[in-house]
Amino acid sequence: MASSSPPRRKQCKDTCIDFLQEDTDAPYRSWLMKYPSALSSFEQIAEKASSKRVALFLDYDGTLSPIVDEPDRAFMSKAVNACLCTKCLEVCPTAIISGRSRDKVYEFVGLTDLYYAGSHGMDINGPCPIGKEVNLFQPASEFIPMIEEVFRSLVESASEIPGSKVENNKFCVSVHYRNVDETNWAAVAQLVHDTLKQYPRLRLTYGRKSLGLDNSDDVLPIYIGDDRTDEDAFEETKASYSLRDPSEVMEFLKSLASWTKSPVWQG
Repeated sequence: MASSSPPRRKQCKDTCIDFLQEDTDAPYRSWLMKYPSALSSFEQIAEKASSKRVALFLDYDGTLSPIVDEPDRAFMSKAVNACLCTKCLEVCPTAIISGRSRDKVYEFVGLTDLYYAGSHGMDINGPCPIGKEVNLFQPASEFIPMIEEVFRSLVESASEIPGSKVENNKFCVSVHYRNVDETNWAAVAQLVHDTLKQYPRLRLTYGRKSLGLDNSDDVLPIYIGDDRTDEDAFEETKASYSLRDPSEVMEFLKSLASWTKSPVWQG
C-alpha cells in the first residue's frame, strides 16, 4: 500500500508518457535519465507521430486535477478545462479514463465531446448530444448487485478506521486511505482482503479501447496517467517520457494541439 499511497512519492508509468510528482530535485533528475521530459523531448514525440493519427487518453485524478485529501473536491482548473475544450478536442479523439464512476468524472469535466471510461474501463460512452446517452461498453453490468453488496460491507467495516472513505463507482469500489494514519494502513488492507475472500470473481487493484481505432497501424496512442492502476491499460510498462505535475500536462497538451494543427499534420 505504501508504494501506491497518494500522500507518498509516485513513480508512475504509461504507454507514451510517465507521470511523476517529486518534491526534491535529485530523485527527479535521476528519473529523467530514464524517462526524459515530454516537454523538452516534444520534437522527438512529434517526429514519431508525423505520419500517424494521434489518439489521446488521459487519467483524471493527479493528471488533469491535483491529488487532494477529499476525493469529491478533485476539481480540474478552468485553464485545463479550456485547454481540453478549445485545443485537444479540435485535433484528435480524446478520452478520459478513471477508476471513478463515469458519471462522477463527467460531473467534474462537463464536456460532451469527450470519450469517458469509468471504473477502469468497465463503463465507456462516447460523444453524444446533450440529454442523450451513448453506451459503448459495459461488460460488467451483471456485477452491479455484487458491487453494491461489497460497497455496503466495506462501508460498515471501514467505519471503525478514522480517515477511511469508501466510494461506490458503480462497476468498482474504491477504498481511500490517504487520510488514514499510516499505522492503520495494514488494517485497511486486511479488511479489504477479508471482504473479497467472499467474492472470488472480483479482483483487487492498487491505486495511486473503444474509439474505432482498433488494429490501426497509422495510430499513435498517447496515454498520460499518474497511478499504478493506469498500467492496466497495457500488458507492461512502455513509457518513454515523463511529466512532473498537472501543470506540465497542460503545457504538453497545448504543444500537442498546436503541432497537430500545423499544415504537415493536416495533410
